[in-house]
Amino acid sequence: MSDKEKLAFGKNNYKLMILGIAVLITGFIIMTLDTEPHGFGFLGLTLGPIVVVCGFVIQFFAILKKK
Repeated sequence: MSDKEKLAFGKNNYKLMILGIAVLITGFIIMTLDTEPHGFGFLGLTLGPIVVVCGFVIQFFAILKKK
């Protein structure tokens, strides 16, 4: 077995993981941009959490994707 066959994830898995982390960070940044008190506006309650959930879905598929 070569070293590449011993790795748990392939190159595409790591690319998807980086994309998922970027989407997660973007979602949290969107939530902080809300101008309503305590984040109760559209960005803090709707758009930001949807983007964060999308980031977690991407991470889920990055982990389960076969090499």
